[in-house]
Amino acid sequence: MAKEMGYTLMAGPEAEFFLFQRGPDGRTTTGSTDRGGYFDLTPVDEGEVARRDIVNALEAMGFEVEAAHHEVAPGQHEIDFRYEDAVTTADNVATFRFVVRHVAKQHGLHATFMPKPVFGINGSGMHTHQSLFEGDENAFYASDDPYHLSDAGHRYIAGLLRHAPEIAIVCAQWVNSYKRLVAGFEAPVHISWARRNQSDLIRVPRIPENRPDFARIEYRAPDPACNPYLAFSVMLAAGLEGIEQGIEPPPPMEQDVFAMTDQQRADLGIGSLPGSLREAIQLVEGSEFVHGVL
Repeated sequence: MAKEMGYTLMAGPEAEFFLFQRGPDGRTTTGSTDRGGYFDLTPVDEGEVARRDIVNALEAMGFEVEAAHHEVAPGQHEIDFRYEDAVTTADNVATFRFVVRHVAKQHGLHATFMPKPVFGINGSGMHTHQSLFEGDENAFYASDDPYHLSDAGHRYIAGLLRHAPEIAIVCAQWVNSYKRLVAGFEAPVHISWARRNQSDLIRVPRIPENRPDFARIEYRAPDPACNPYLAFSVMLAAGLEGIEQGIEPPPPMEQDVFAMTDQQRADLGIGSLPGSLREAIQLVEGSEFVHGVL
């Protein structure tokens, strides 16, 4: 469908993971090797060394690593590699997960992409940046829009918002996935979009003027344990439907959606993602859209 419309999906995931210690018997624990925080430069421990070696291994395999840093929770890390077309990126995600686990094991650590391995701290997401290209041109860029986002970009957002509850099962496919999608830990719960708001499901990163290559949207529901091939497929199909049908998104929500009451969200038409795997399954069972895509 994308080819018929003249588009190629470009995707760039931000895959988070935890590095845990192993016990004397070699069994995995949930003990962290550090007490670091977001972008913390101070923890010089085995986790930091392992992350450096993971980056070196990925680059030796041809990955263009753009960022590698400590994440919010103790023992949590993120490594970002350059966006590619969706199939290549899905291949890269599969390779990336193998390399991370392998190098961690060499350091006596256990790497996990489990979305919420420890209660009470942030879980791991795989925020997916995506844009549509027509040949070498980014179809999401517009110089005259306040967000520098084209009509196609706005409508792509609208399609994702429309189908977010149905495609949740594909982007967050485990029981544990829904332990991550709760309020208070920078994970999306409610179906809204904006620019800088971390409580929204979709974020539009700042797009500098005259930098069409920067134009993209960030979908924040997927976690790093999902099947990337299927997740990219349903996200793309949802966005393309928005473009094809000319759907306009609701106004951007720059307020803290979590701070609103249920009634305030209802008055603004802000829905929610499924609260459990069971609910997600029930939604997808009746979804002609997801059945048609997959």
